[in-house]
Amino acid sequence: MNLNGKTALVLGAIQGIGRGIGMALAEAGAAVVLTHFDWEESLEECRKAFASYGNRCLMLRTDLRDELQVADLMARVADRFGRLDILVNNIERGGWPVVHGPYVQQQWDLEMATTLRAKWLVFNAALPLLKASGNAAVINLSSIAALVGRSGPAGLVFNDGYAAANRGVSLLTETWARMGAPEVRVNEIMLGFVETRHGPGTRGWGLLDCAQQRALTDHTLLGRVGRLDDVVRAVTFLVDSAPFMTGSVLRLDGGYVLGGEAMAPMPEGVV
Repeated sequence: MNLNGKTALVLGAIQGIGRGIGMALAEAGAAVVLTHFDWEESLEECRKAFASYGNRCLMLRTDLRDELQVADLMARVADRFGRLDILVNNIERGGWPVVHGPYVQQQWDLEMATTLRAKWLVFNAALPLLKASGNAAVINLSSIAALVGRSGPAGLVFNDGYAAANRGVSLLTETWARMGAPEVRVNEIMLGFVETRHGPGTRGWGLLDCAQQRALTDHTLLGRVGRLDDVVRAVTFLVDSAPFMTGSVLRLDGGYVLGGEAMAPMPEGVV
């Protein structure tokens, strides 16, 4: 993948999936704008990770739920790099039932504002720059919570608001694909349980007992949680190797949605 001369904006890039995606795009030659807001304790480590890319990397603290701050973010991208070719919408807030307990309005509002509205604000602000690119790619990161909600083993992990917001992301993906065409391709990666998102690298995972953790992997056909490189490969595919793909949802869940139940043997029949 050669992204020399391209500019990418990666949201929520201070750690985990966002940082991994940002590093892969920078390694491919892109100038990368990285946003952060929470997890300030990870900021210095993130700066060190991107230091070798010099002035091709710009890190900005931005509350993406705030329309004025989003507008300022786009103005700074345009002023610094003059273009935007790739947008990775990796902003979300998911409250685990096992962490937060019963729902309260504040948690609902936070999940809707962060997981859904922030993506909407960023895309609309970025669209003129993306259109001007002539060949841009937008990738929305969402969750299989949109499909499974609080059913089965995921009931300890996904809250109602997070599930509802992620269902909304898929609608936005289709709408934005129409708005962006033909200059902008918009696709979505719907994540299952990944090591740093609803997986072993998170606080919530540690609150599950061994049986509850095993139930999640047993329900996954491939028998494991996703790795960071699984997500990065999917992103680079959509950026670099899918020129005829837009408005699509790529489910990256190891087969969780299909369930881990064994196939029954074919019966003999009576005919």
